[in-house]
Amino acid sequence: MEMKTAPATVDEFRQRLAELADTLPKRLRQCADHIAANIDRIAVSTVAELAAGADVPPSALMRFCQIMGFSGFSEMQKMFRDAYSPGFPDYATRLQNLRGGANGSPAALLAEFVEAGRASLEMLAKSADEAALEQAVALLSRAETVHVAGFRRAFPVASYLSYVFDKMSVPSMLHDGVGKLDHRHALRQGDALVAITFTPYSEETLTMAADAQARGLPVVALTDNLTSPLARHAAAVVTVPEVDFGAFRSLSATIALALALAVAVGTARDGG
Repeated sequence: MEMKTAPATVDEFRQRLAELADTLPKRLRQCADHIAANIDRIAVSTVAELAAGADVPPSALMRFCQIMGFSGFSEMQKMFRDAYSPGFPDYATRLQNLRGGANGSPAALLAEFVEAGRASLEMLAKSADEAALEQAVALLSRAETVHVAGFRRAFPVASYLSYVFDKMSVPSMLHDGVGKLDHRHALRQGDALVAITFTPYSEETLTMAADAQARGLPVVALTDNLTSPLARHAAAVVTVPEVDFGAFRSLSATIALALALAVAVGTARDGG
């Protein structure tokens, strides 16, 4: 069933995607998941490239665009180009100068990762959901103990978040999975859980979030998009965009968001 009007902003697009995701058939859900995880690529990708990434035929992607309310892919892409193009200064020349040598040289790799981090931070500044962030802070500031879970590539974020909580005098516990111990017995009434995971989602994190939810504890999800399976277990979902370079996910925007979250919670608990 097509929507009557197309989303006018990226935020409206994300919201509609979240509303429709669970109602879509398999191939269209694949489109939704891939698009949600690659929002930053829509403005510069072709139908064929996005369809291949979602492992669906181009016709399925076109159908997805129509269900989202657009006449086709071109209209959807134009909305993203209009939204993002004003914020992208000409960094191409600077990046080319930094690369200097071969593409695999240390300087070239550094330039690529710097560019990925810059783009991620810029996207976060534009797309941050203030209401979701305030809801997350409200939940965590009331908790007796804040539990933090983030494994694999989300672990640096989880450990840094726990570090800042400690410095802000916020009672917290980092679930690091050492020795395959999940410490779920430490989750008590009055506590809250911050769960952090990105595509491909960590089963350990999803399991802990589901367990916390079943115990009646509020879960704050820090993830990549509103269609993340983590969102199903969360009372508050805070999304953060990150640009990948190769197979490596930049964590620049995620660390910035984690720092803001921890400081805001510490300030709220202190009565500031």
